[in-house]
Amino acid sequence: MNKKNSLFSSVKTDIPAGIVVFLVALPLCLGISLASGAPFFSGIISGIIGGIVIGVLSGSKLSVSGPAAGLAALVLAAIHNIGDFRLFLCAVLIAGILQILMSIARLGGIANYFPSSVIKGMLTSIGILIIAKQIPHALGYDKNEQGHLTELLPFGDIHEIFQPLQHIDLGVFMICLVAIIIMLIWDRPFIKSRFKFIPGALVAVLVSVIISEILKATNSPFLIEHDHLVNIKAAGSASEFFSFFTLPDFNGFMNGKVIITGIMIAIIASLETLLSIEAVDNLDPERNVTNTNRELLAQGIGNSLAGLIGGLPITSVIVRSSANIHAGGKSKLSAIFHGFLLLVCIITIPMLLNRIPLSALAAILLLTGYKLCKISVFRQIIGNGKYQYIPFFVTVAVILAIDLFGIIAAVKGEGLLIGVVAGLTAAFGAILHGNLKNSYYFHRSRHHDDEIITVRLAEEVSFLNKASIRETLDHIPENSTVVIDATKTHYIDFDVLELIKEFRDIKAPLKNIKNTLLGFKEKYNVDNNYNVSSGH
Repeated sequence: MNKKNSLFSSVKTDIPAGIVVFLVALPLCLGISLASGAPFFSGIISGIIGGIVIGVLSGSKLSVSGPAAGLAALVLAAIHNIGDFRLFLCAVLIAGILQILMSIARLGGIANYFPSSVIKGMLTSIGILIIAKQIPHALGYDKNEQGHLTELLPFGDIHEIFQPLQHIDLGVFMICLVAIIIMLIWDRPFIKSRFKFIPGALVAVLVSVIISEILKATNSPFLIEHDHLVNIKAAGSASEFFSFFTLPDFNGFMNGKVIITGIMIAIIASLETLLSIEAVDNLDPERNVTNTNRELLAQGIGNSLAGLIGGLPITSVIVRSSANIHAGGKSKLSAIFHGFLLLVCIITIPMLLNRIPLSALAAILLLTGYKLCKISVFRQIIGNGKYQYIPFFVTVAVILAIDLFGIIAAVKGEGLLIGVVAGLTAAFGAILHGNLKNSYYFHRSRHHDDEIITVRLAEEVSFLNKASIRETLDHIPENSTVVIDATKTHYIDFDVLELIKEFRDIKAPLKNIKNTLLGFKEKYNVDNNYNVSSGH
């Protein structure tokens, strides 16, 4: 009887949460398709797979998967470089297979070996690229679906500097501005607290559709032309609907560009997923810990299926996952239900979706991009010291130089991978320059009949030591007394500090571990709560 009541209670919370996630996901699926230069149907397919398939297979109760903005720049460049969407789908299939193999090889902890400075640099670059690619769509000068910013830039005589203004579609631009204003207002605490289950992006899209329809009904000179609207095929029968799915070109398995793209998608999608899963676990009120190897398997199966039927690459997405948590989701049912709603939506109301202005989706993506690259990110990175900001800025500079400005044209479209490699190289160089030593010394001792475990950190502790320190702290038995001693430490990487804080504030209390800290410098913002005089 208790189980039935528990299930009924979960359904009562998960169904409304699934509806909220659906309302968040629908405009994002369409917007990410636009940013990726892919058919709108592809984004919806990935949303459906992310909800239903990965929702069933994933070990996370609250994570929601779907097409990710973080992969949009890579997908856009890859489709352009490969030159055939069906060949690109083969790259998505390859990425899925690689993720399955990564799961079998138990590489779920791979994110621990990437410094957060490089990952943040990659995400910041993606944000800048998204903004740059959406400006033409926002202005109504999107004759090229890839949204090249250079189309708006004057070349030649100085008198041509205002020429781009002649290309602006005022109706399209007005809708973009209105959508941005609505989302900014909706994000204010006064509004957000009262309508927390209604996403601002959805409100912006609905208002944009209403404005567009009014302009059309009044035959306004500012009416939105058909080529500035979403264009999804509408099926008249079940057989016609299934004909909309696109099969991959398996010749891609013999194409070097396709294989490299598949590897890039696998690496970046896996990193995004693992980082999102870690964030979701920290937000989870019940503090569930997700099996990352199982998550990679679920993502691999989902991406393999997406590649087989015409979808975009899929990751676990923090925006949808946090919406699920805040809406009261308790189990995987909410993610699965949102996937079914997307499926019903694409079958029953494609003509309504085709009334959405592209500039409204561009507005969503402009704000999404801004959140990835806002000034506070740069301030935080600079404040964390040179070991953080050098790899960060190297990553950002290389990615933008290649993918936005076309430097080294031969590798254009592979800027993300090359930028990440450059950032990692800079991080390794900084560590070697800092004379990397052993990360810590582990010691057990007895004091007044109690066993005390001492983890004494070395002089230099880098992000490379994060995995071993995490493993040590995770295996400390319950009801223990642990001292983390940083008395002799000159440098502790930001990632390791975050790991220690997480252990102190979350993991240690859950396992009834008495955790005391000693010798941490003031600049680390870690309170030393160990009494030296009584410790030894």
